[in-house]
Amino acid sequence: MTSLIQHHCEDLAQALLAQKARMAAAESCTGGMIAASCTNLSGSSAWFERGFVTYSNEAKTDMLSVPPTLIAQHGAVSEEVAKAMALGALAHSKANFSVAVTGVAGPTGGSPEKPVGTVWLAWASKNPAQCISIRQVFTGDRQTVREATTALALAQLAKMVATS
Repeated sequence: MTSLIQHHCEDLAQALLAQKARMAAAESCTGGMIAASCTNLSGSSAWFERGFVTYSNEAKTDMLSVPPTLIAQHGAVSEEVAKAMALGALAHSKANFSVAVTGVAGPTGGSPEKPVGTVWLAWASKNPAQCISIRQVFTGDRQTVREATTALALAQLAKMVATS
């Protein structure tokens, strides 16, 4: 785990513990890296509720209740699907906060509209009820894209928790 990811995990842990809150992660392009990074910290069972690795479209639908029509209309790598994943993670867990990521880590799979490195991230909370998202295009190889996505996902979730 990179030191940046570890730093963001520690910040997130402190924020969640301060609020006696828990989180869930819904991951596609990171393939469980967010959950693994969180659970790498001792004591994470106090604040990490669960992770969903929903790499296929079917998994997004089965595990997070992302409507197949949403995926068909917008594509798996889209704001709409990222938000649906984040909200689905809240609905299918006991977490107070969630993060979701879906993207094209590469080196294959890109398109002119969604080049390699394109990632949609979404964060949701139950109270106050909110869901925000951003599109990011990372550069670098597959591992670099996945690590950058993980770092941003954790950093922004820590900010959301700290300001809720």
